Amino acid sequence: MRKITITATAALLFFSLSCKKDAARVAATTQTTTSTPHLVTDAVSFANGSDMSWVTQMEASGLKFYNSSGTQQDLFTILKGLGINSIRLRAWVNPSGGWCNTSDLVAKAIRAKNAGMSIMIDFHYSDTWADPGHQTKPAAWASLSFADLMTTTYNYTYNTLNTLKSNGITPVWVQVGNETSDGMLWQDGRASVNMKNFAWLVNCGYNATKAIFPSAKVVVHMANGYDNTTFRWLFDGLKANGASWDVIGMSLYPTTSNWSTLNSQCLTNMNDMVSRYGKQVIISEAGMSESAATTCKSFLSDLITKVKSVSGGNGLGVFYWEPEAYNNWQGYGMGAFDPTGKPTVALTAF
Repeated sequence: MRKITITATAALLFFSLSCKKDAARVAATTQTTTSTPHLVTDAVSFANGSDMSWVTQMEASGLKFYNSSGTQQDLFTILKGLGINSIRLRAWVNPSGGWCNTSDLVAKAIRAKNAGMSIMIDFHYSDTWADPGHQTKPAAWASLSFADLMTTTYNYTYNTLNTLKSNGITPVWVQVGNETSDGMLWQDGRASVNMKNFAWLVNCGYNATKAIFPSAKVVVHMANGYDNTTFRWLFDGLKANGASWDVIGMSLYPTTSNWSTLNSQCLTNMNDMVSRYGKQVIISEAGMSESAATTCKSFLSDLITKVKSVSGGNGLGVFYWEPEAYNNWQGYGMGAFDPTGKPTVALTAF
């Protein structure tokens, strides 16, 4: 891959012209610091988190949730009682059926706020799932030039966050892209094809976030938190191309037999990310088979301890991915609720 580098001044001008239509609205910046980050006080000292983006769709399908005693309750209430203090919510641009679009996102964020929980917004920049094997542009963005794609990415991020703000929502974290181990908005932003493009798309999300919520921490998120080689490759590339981010997010989905090894490798990777880039780290997603609840509790307890041990206090939290999924909802078997709709012992790790 041929690396293209630009000066800070050129990057500033390009970002200002390409990532927003109103250049006076926000100053584009780049950050390439390698020093240990200054810790900013969050709404929570450590995120005991849950991604529960399916909740409204599950409720609309007639599914109900019960606490450990078998009493039907609101899902937010149940998770709050289990020690969950932070909620992660995905954002899709124009999804089929409407679930996880902006209005659905706002409805869930209001419920999280009313439950007293901190919030992470997870932009997929797609109409559907984005992950290491799928980073499909929203259909309405498919034919845009790269300059227009940057502008649209900025404006969509800005407008979505501004809508949240107008509804009284202030997220602590904003994730620009989901599991972007090879970039996002393919093919333009595919990191293995054009790292520069990916870096500039990250900056469009970063700048739009800071324009609405200057104190929000912008997360760049990758899969396989144990894979230090891929993390170094991607973040070295982002740094070389002037990208800005505050937090490195990781996913971790071990098996019942390798979780201890992967947790140890993940801790090594987290400490390396802090020392190499001067950034904080967070586990944006974690999960294990619902049928292995006791082992999952051990996995989570150990992972939480390891994240809390990250050098300089720079481990921010752990989010379990969609624990409320039960009865093989959407074909997903790694939730943390049993077939009767009650939380398993796994969640007592929080």
